[in-house]
Amino acid sequence: MPGWWPTPMTRSLAKSNAHFKKAIRRLPLGVSSNFRYWGEDKTLYVKSGKGARVTDIDGNEYIDYRLGYGPCILGYADPRVDAAARAGQEIGGVFALSTERELAVAERIAKMVPAAELVRFSNSGTEAVMAALRVARAHTRKDSYVIVEGGYHGVSDTALWTTSVDQWKPGQGDPQLVTYGAGVPRMLRALVHSVPMNNAERLEAVFKAYGDTIAAFLIEPIMGNCCSISATREFLHEARSLCDKYGILLIIDEVKTGFRVAKGGVQELFGVKADICTFAKAMGNGYPISVCCGREDIMRNFGQGTVHGGTYTCHSVALAAAEKTLEILDETPALATIAEYGTKLRAGMSQTLSQRGIKHSFSGHPSMSGLFFAEKPPRDYRDWVRSDYTFYEALAPHLHDLGVICEPDSREPWFICEAHDDRCLGETLERFETAVDAVVQAAGQDARKRI
Repeated sequence: MPGWWPTPMTRSLAKSNAHFKKAIRRLPLGVSSNFRYWGEDKTLYVKSGKGARVTDIDGNEYIDYRLGYGPCILGYADPRVDAAARAGQEIGGVFALSTERELAVAERIAKMVPAAELVRFSNSGTEAVMAALRVARAHTRKDSYVIVEGGYHGVSDTALWTTSVDQWKPGQGDPQLVTYGAGVPRMLRALVHSVPMNNAERLEAVFKAYGDTIAAFLIEPIMGNCCSISATREFLHEARSLCDKYGILLIIDEVKTGFRVAKGGVQELFGVKADICTFAKAMGNGYPISVCCGREDIMRNFGQGTVHGGTYTCHSVALAAAEKTLEILDETPALATIAEYGTKLRAGMSQTLSQRGIKHSFSGHPSMSGLFFAEKPPRDYRDWVRSDYTFYEALAPHLHDLGVICEPDSREPWFICEAHDDRCLGETLERFETAVDAVVQAAGQDARKRI
């Protein structure tokens, strides 16, 4: 399994390693998010980012396919967005009062997303999902909710539940639902139900058994933290019908897909309308902003007994950045450009892998692709467990050494931005070929048989 392919370091991380030793004395893991820690000798510290590239403090330049887990839809330091943000700075920040721009941005969102009849702003995807679950409970007067195995909805206690599949084997019954980590109150487990993706029978069985206590079905139709494993169009429409049948609200989490896979997000892509939906990431091109939006009768609960707020909500800089970002995504061919690049990237990777007889497939949308070393991508998280992801985990460090940043965890998609250009594509595919050959060579003939 992981670790049997050696990866020689061909770049220097001396400055990042030295900074890590200092940072860990003041910051847990030497970083401000668990997901930024890649190990004592692999954790990177960024000096700058521009377009589709980042440079670390050692001077290594990388073509970036993480993009902060998706926010930089137009690229780092986009001059159009940054100019708008600087103009927003002149307004003054936050006031514990509102500004006119809030309505302007809300109107743009409602234009792009038909489900967004009313809008409430927050600062992060986590906060938006917290608000969505709260207003769903308020509207239905029910407390529990259903999630999809492998889905991710931020770092609040209500969302930090995951399916324990590492030691699970098919035929052993359902994998256990556990807390994502320590510190999440186990008593909250009674509120959470989980179902596999693309299994409408299981979803209805849960609705039948617990429908009188279930407020909402919370789903990422393209799972942004699980290889972009996707719902089928049929399943999502069945889920919509089942929610209507059992009086359960459909919450579509578009924190990663929103304004990325289509102007109207995954709802436009699949032709479905949520009761409540959440957006963040791409809507501000990296500036911290998010929204919870949905049906008017549901959203009117805010201010009518249901609490929502935040000191830094609608900061003038982030709001101005979001206004410009959404304008670009709505009124220019940016999303078509992004999807075209993603399609070309997939084709180039596929050519390299096919020429070497390596089975592979892609999942999700070209703007946020999952890469699998199997003939077909998984239909759900349980399928992912049965896949062999050791090749990917050996490939990623080689790509890093060659100046291509992808997530070392095989569950994270490759994100594309408008700034990825022909030069990025050519360099990426050349380096991808080099990395694949290095993994195959290191694996040897016996390992090649496993690929």
